[in-house]
Amino acid sequence: MRTFLGFPTVDHRHVFAIALPMIVSNIAAPLLGLVDTAIIGHLPDAIYLSAVAVGAMVVSFIYLLAVFLRMATTGYIAQSYGAKDLSAQRQHFNNGVIIAVILGLVIAFASPWINDAAMWVVAPSAELEPYAREYISIRLWSAPAALMTLVALGVLLGRQNSRKAMLLVIITNAVNVVMDVVLIIGLDLNVKGAAWASLIAEWVTALIGFYWTARALQWSLPHFAISGQALRRFLGVNGNIFVRSLVLQLCMATMTGYATRYGSTLVAVNAVLMQFLMLISLGLDGIAYAVEALAGAAKGQKKPDKIRYWCKITLLWSSLFAVSYTLVFAIAGEQIVRLITDIPEVVNTAMNYLPWIILMPIIAHWSYWFDGVFIGLSMSKGMRNTMLLSALIGFMPLWWLGLPLENHGLWLALSGFLLMRGVTQAIWLWRTNTNNKSAHRAHVR
Repeated sequence: MRTFLGFPTVDHRHVFAIALPMIVSNIAAPLLGLVDTAIIGHLPDAIYLSAVAVGAMVVSFIYLLAVFLRMATTGYIAQSYGAKDLSAQRQHFNNGVIIAVILGLVIAFASPWINDAAMWVVAPSAELEPYAREYISIRLWSAPAALMTLVALGVLLGRQNSRKAMLLVIITNAVNVVMDVVLIIGLDLNVKGAAWASLIAEWVTALIGFYWTARALQWSLPHFAISGQALRRFLGVNGNIFVRSLVLQLCMATMTGYATRYGSTLVAVNAVLMQFLMLISLGLDGIAYAVEALAGAAKGQKKPDKIRYWCKITLLWSSLFAVSYTLVFAIAGEQIVRLITDIPEVVNTAMNYLPWIILMPIIAHWSYWFDGVFIGLSMSKGMRNTMLLSALIGFMPLWWLGLPLENHGLWLALSGFLLMRGVTQAIWLWRTNTNNKSAHRAHVR
């Protein structure tokens, strides 16, 4: 059997059969998003672009908090897929659908209050606010669809069908671009057209995702049954991951928002440097998706040795990606900055913070990888608690101590936060494994 880096070549292929399509979808989404922005950006008044940017930020924040649906579904589906239990997969799908529809409708009907809260936080100009409100009001009626798509992605990834998961992401963006052309350019609907284009894209994607998952699970209406106990357990996992995502977003918002105190140049610099984190996530997310599916399936098969095996091979690739990113950023960091912006003041100031970016992949890749392991093994309590610990003993103290360092202090806090996430997750996983082994030995006796 041919081997590479100490593992059979076929197993490396298995990892990338899951990881690569998701890496491609991560690349395709922002590229299509650029077309979306370009269409809005070529309208005669800049206020339309600003309104869409504000509205999309608010809607994305809400939907990003709901990513727990994708994560929880992936873990449970992966385990029941490994156990070859189709009935359990259908039950997890049912649970996801129920939560997605109910929560989606709550978000949609609550859009007036969400709009008021968003406008209070963002505080746009009097001229901009009506357009932003209109965009948000329309877009939030796609909430049931957007959340349903998260469930479909969870099912597809849990069943190791990342090609169709990739297609769902691409379909959303492709339909959005086509509808932008029709509604914004063709019908001259400006902001309203952009909102309707995204809403249509999200509903089309949800319907396709539902069809694909129903077929994969051989699901039909008679299979739609509710188990109170299973639903409560599923809600508990989703609640833990929601807290985890909320804490993460609050730390990132603090990182971005506090920079406004140091002037508009540093806000622009941080916006540019944050694009490096997006580049990092392209590869590391793909490996995280792979370990979610593979470790989860191994747990469903009740093969702890197989869990450790897939953890080792995916950790190897996560580390290789991290080292590669660090080398690329060290060699070509300035060139990447200049590709993003050509404003001399921003470029020159960004160079002062580039060392943080060069170190970031080595520091951050642990948290990406551990997230994948925890999701695959449905360790949602661990995800919640380690995130809270990392914010309390990693981000907050370093942010406070780093205040005299201004923007360097913010990057110190972010680096410490990501490092502490990896440390706390490693300790939590080690303690869980130790406790499980002790319990197993006690049971054998």
